Amino acid sequence: MAKTHAVLTAPAPGTQIGPVRTYTDEQKQMMAELREYADTLLLPEEDPYRKWEVRWLDKPDTIPRYMRAAKWDLDNGKKRIRCTLEWRREFKPDLIPPEEVRIECETGKILLNGFDKDGRPIIYMRPGRENTERSNRQLRHLVWWLERAKDFMPPGQESLVIIVDYRSTTLRTNPSISIASKVLTILQQHYVETLGRAIVVNLPMLLNFFYKGISPFLDPVTRDKMRFNPDLLELIPKEQLDADFGGEFEFEFEPVSYWEQVVSHCGIAPDGTRIEKEPDAPDPPKMQSPPEEQAVMSVAPTDRDVEDLPS
Repeated sequence: MAKTHAVLTAPAPGTQIGPVRTYTDEQKQMMAELREYADTLLLPEEDPYRKWEVRWLDKPDTIPRYMRAAKWDLDNGKKRIRCTLEWRREFKPDLIPPEEVRIECETGKILLNGFDKDGRPIIYMRPGRENTERSNRQLRHLVWWLERAKDFMPPGQESLVIIVDYRSTTLRTNPSISIASKVLTILQQHYVETLGRAIVVNLPMLLNFFYKGISPFLDPVTRDKMRFNPDLLELIPKEQLDADFGGEFEFEFEPVSYWEQVVSHCGIAPDGTRIEKEPDAPDPPKMQSPPEEQAVMSVAPTDRDVEDLPS
């Protein structure tokens, strides 16, 4: 493939989104009850953030994810969603202005680009490219990317892939255990059932202590999703995998072009809100892949992907 600055914003043609989940009548009733409960927690009508809470609750994956995370214990699901609503009111992850965190993207230490074989968007993290001092903005930058990955997800997809590349990482550039624990708390408590796979590559022996340090903060579900140095081509189409990791996608990072593509694709306004399309306005052109690789994409679940959850 030719070298390109174009961001992949859709899975490879023919990708079948998975896993597809079905629910029993009892589980559907529990989800309805959880939504009714969540509605009682909403901010007052006059609060400007209320519409963003409703927007989040209205997403088709929100309630199912919280019930699955609670293992279908309704009381536990209520506790979880209440905790996240409180966190979102304080952090406002869906309203982070792009310019607030843009400086954190200048070296490409976190990149959202490409999809795995199940249609999950891929976030690449390269700690060796760290360019700023430790601060709360670094945390908001990561959350900004989690929100953008949600924007990138094709219909039916609820999870993402994170690839952490420790090539050229040093003790100075590696995040502290304190920062890592905060990241894990946010991911595990407020983006439940969102991590599909966590892949670690090129981990030097020097940083083994880091994973020993964060292991107490890893819940069993997250730990089970972690893989060290797997064959990435078994998980990601070669045309979607960055060439740095053995794929054929020759992406050249250029900070201005990259940032503008992502912000435009996700429809993020300067104040962090969303740009509303005109009723009859056509969809903006998608930068799905380099021109020579563009094709019509078909995404449809198959029987092999269906996952029947226990009641």
